[in-house]
Amino acid sequence: MSFLPEYFQAEILTVNKEEWQNKGAGHRARLRDRFLERGAETFSDAEVLELLLSFGTPRRDCKEPARAALEEFGTFAAVLEAPGYALERIKGIGRKNSFAIQFVQAVSRRYLKQRLIGRKHLHSSTEVRDYLIHSMRDLQREVLTVIFLDSSHAIIESVVMAEGTVNVNTVYPREIIKKGLDLNAAALIIAHNHPSGHLKPSPQDMQLTKSLALLCSMMQISLLDHIIIGDGSLSFADAGHMAAIHEEVRTVMSSSLASPK
Repeated sequence: MSFLPEYFQAEILTVNKEEWQNKGAGHRARLRDRFLERGAETFSDAEVLELLLSFGTPRRDCKEPARAALEEFGTFAAVLEAPGYALERIKGIGRKNSFAIQFVQAVSRRYLKQRLIGRKHLHSSTEVRDYLIHSMRDLQREVLTVIFLDSSHAIIESVVMAEGTVNVNTVYPREIIKKGLDLNAAALIIAHNHPSGHLKPSPQDMQLTKSLALLCSMMQISLLDHIIIGDGSLSFADAGHMAAIHEEVRTVMSSSLASPK
């Protein structure tokens, strides 16, 4: 129980609130100034998250929610990929905070996709992994994305061709070929995610790749790679699977041509 008159108590509370808000605003201003002067490389993950959260609640101290989010999800990337309802379970993070994080994630995906499509030439599977990992790693359902390229391996378009269980029974290679012909593509890369996180290709993954490689060969389109996104990524080309599949396709095509009509 306080012995101060009520109007003194109210005045003290008002002053403390104003001081706290001014202190918080000053801290956020210093973070913004540091970013403008020296870039995000000087920030810890907690400081980046703190600044992001402050966009949704500019008058609230966001240090503790940022640290709690990192502790809950383990890494900065995992926080960005967390769904809104999971973020909002953390004390101090509400709908406005979670919106800020999800919006930044969506902007990053768009940036990576447009940067990828803006490239003139594609030289290796590693050049598409940043975009694919960022756009597919946190999806709860399997999605098959196809990247269509022209004869100089410039990227024409990236298209989601199937959602749900991705295998030879649910993905129709003829639809991929049709899209490739519509885009006048000379080559393509397919990628799909494993929500479980594991990267080992399933028998269905191998069969889908073989079927598509055969059809592509018939239509004079090159299937360059099949990339699986999970806890990391696996490239069929880098793992040697594509070379084996193309050799098998050549054998099938040669046998077909050699067969009597």
